[in-house]
Amino acid sequence: MYRYDEFDHAFVSARVEQFRDQVQRRLSGEIAEDAFRPLRLMNGVYLQLHAYMLRVAIPYGTLNSKQMRMLAHVARRYDRGYGHFTTRQNIQYNWPKLSDTPDILSDLASVEMHAIQTSGNCIRNVTADHFAGAAADEVADPRPYAEILRQWSSVHPEFSFLPRKFKIAVTGAPRDRAAIQVHDIGLHLKKDEAGNLGFAVYVGGGQGRTPLIAKKIRDFLPEEDLLTYVTAIVRVYNLHGRRDNKYKARIKILVHETGVEELTRQVEAEFDHIRDGELKLPDADIRAIENYFAPPVLSDRPEGWEALARAKKADAAFSSWASQNVQPHTHPDYGMVTISLKPIGGTPGDASDKQMDVVADVAERYAQDEIRVSHEQNLILPHVALADLYSVYQALEASGLATANAGLITDIIACPGLDYCALANARSIPVAQEISRRFGSPARQAEIGELKIKISGCINACGHHHVGHIGLLGVEKKGAELYQITLGGSGDENTSIGEIIGRGFEPDRVTDAVERIVDTYLGLRLDPKETFLEAYRRVGPKPFKDALYGEAAEAA
Repeated sequence: MYRYDEFDHAFVSARVEQFRDQVQRRLSGEIAEDAFRPLRLMNGVYLQLHAYMLRVAIPYGTLNSKQMRMLAHVARRYDRGYGHFTTRQNIQYNWPKLSDTPDILSDLASVEMHAIQTSGNCIRNVTADHFAGAAADEVADPRPYAEILRQWSSVHPEFSFLPRKFKIAVTGAPRDRAAIQVHDIGLHLKKDEAGNLGFAVYVGGGQGRTPLIAKKIRDFLPEEDLLTYVTAIVRVYNLHGRRDNKYKARIKILVHETGVEELTRQVEAEFDHIRDGELKLPDADIRAIENYFAPPVLSDRPEGWEALARAKKADAAFSSWASQNVQPHTHPDYGMVTISLKPIGGTPGDASDKQMDVVADVAERYAQDEIRVSHEQNLILPHVALADLYSVYQALEASGLATANAGLITDIIACPGLDYCALANARSIPVAQEISRRFGSPARQAEIGELKIKISGCINACGHHHVGHIGLLGVEKKGAELYQITLGGSGDENTSIGEIIGRGFEPDRVTDAVERIVDTYLGLRLDPKETFLEAYRRVGPKPFKDALYGEAAEAA
């Protein structure tokens, strides 16, 4: 895990004191809200529907137990006893007082955390595969490169006021668990035929009002050229990205309107101009950052296999959890544990201060003191010995953190929606809760298998509905909430944007509509191993339209 150096400490501390002065002047009336707004946004402070909201950065989703305990402390002392983990691998607090935010940032700085560049038209928190450094299928750990990008992009003078916000994601395995193709820049770490590390580079992905899948503009970029090439991309965007219309300001629109061939030509020309300059990464510097992410030394624990089998036989609930929420580790005696923040009927992504403390304790004792936040709004313990899984399960279960639903229909992604967000048109949380309760039976979830539902309360798509196998978008029509359904989306290595299936459904009918979709899938799949997404891609939308709209769909 990366540790702050002297520059990091000095820089973050200075920003805290600068913001403390700005808040004091705002509260005294010396600064009006219009002038204060860009200042607070640079420090992650939003004004939401009912209160201020603070968004805290968790770079590439990695933190330790000390940092998790600090997040619990902030929730307990300054908020209402919980935090909300987001699809950007960050955490949000929905109820802080503006007067408290400098103290919150000071407390966070004491454990090497901050809220810088979690808002604004700048390069946001760089995200990565939540199983990075542990996954059995990994080519290389993407987090050192995410850290290099973080250091390069932090208050970058040239890129602090881009046409619009800018998001980068990095993955290091054939299976894309970071949704890189719906980012402004997506980087897929790979090896060439000679075994050299580099990146496939994708540009121009995104969701929101105009969902687009990123285009690959480089199949292999040598690792030493990472910063130079990314700089070239952002320079082209900064020069040509639209600033007259915020709805058309993202780089995806530039790629779409310019054409990928011309955009690539411009990027390559800028890259050729600067490729031998100071941004070329020396191998020693790459390896130095890489050393921060050296995997923990894991002792062989072969007795864990027998212990795991014994515990599964004795406890059916544990057996279900271990089968669903534990993934293979690069070390055969260990596993990667997903801590579901999606209890049946709960609020997706929320964790109480007490739960955060429990996760910190478990990570410190059983998981090499390391925790991850996934873009699917769950927490991960990346290094757990199989011999310790039952103890981990018992500790989590006692705190409501052992729901065995990772990747299943109740593992729902949802934005805060109209319950909190000033931009939202409809609620997300109550819909997610009702769907979760409807499909909460473990047997029914097991029968359905892998199925990703994602819900957004507005077109900004913070709930990633465009890439949900079933996506729900809340819209406003004649003063009432309505939910538009999309099917067939995916955010993995075979990214697809969901298709709008037909007219929307009222809040009290949307769960029934989801159930009809699921029942249709169960009736048409070839066998229990065929997933919802596979079945949808095989048969297309018609059977689902017929199930939802009947004769009206046939006529259409």
